[in-house]
Amino acid sequence: MSKTYAIAAGAAVVALLGGTLAATWKSSSDDIFAHCRSSQVAGGAIGGPFELIDENGNTVTDADIITGPTLIYFGYTFCPDVCPLDNMRNAQAIEILDEQNIEVTPVFISIDPERDTVDVVRDFTDNFHERMIGLTGTPEQVRAASQAYRTYYNKQEGDDEYYLVDHTTMSYFMFPEIGLVEFYRRDVTPEQMAKSLACFVDAAS
Repeated sequence: MSKTYAIAAGAAVVALLGGTLAATWKSSSDDIFAHCRSSQVAGGAIGGPFELIDENGNTVTDADIITGPTLIYFGYTFCPDVCPLDNMRNAQAIEILDEQNIEVTPVFISIDPERDTVDVVRDFTDNFHERMIGLTGTPEQVRAASQAYRTYYNKQEGDDEYYLVDHTTMSYFMFPEIGLVEFYRRDVTPEQMAKSLACFVDAAS
């Protein structure tokens, strides 16, 4: 995915988040996470039910995956630069939290089901963190999950095997029964992300 498309997709999602979520919290006094936020917008409009296939070939739902603090990223394994860097950043943040005995589950959802089989997704996630959950599915299942999270992806024209996919590059921090509490752009460092994630987990405890 090109840097230009990554920026454009990210900007579109930020605009969407700002337009749909700004009113989801009544006021900062109603928001137990207010002191943790940096994005100004978050809430239940992002995220929702999905049914996908995990890296062991099992059909799972959002309720099976989001059982605690969960960091979700949509991407694809053939991504030449953005996805590996983003998932490595997420994994490094999780490792920092592991050292503090704070458990957050990293999740990778493929938006390229044609190439990202169960085995391919498992190999990809195993390279980043032992607890990272990889999810794929049918094109219909993937589309439904992407729509639930208001993410964007679009397969580029080109070779049938070596094509690229433009996609949203946000990471979404979810809690069961709460939904989205924060999203992270690509410029956030592992240390910044870990500090932010820890604040949300502490506020929720």
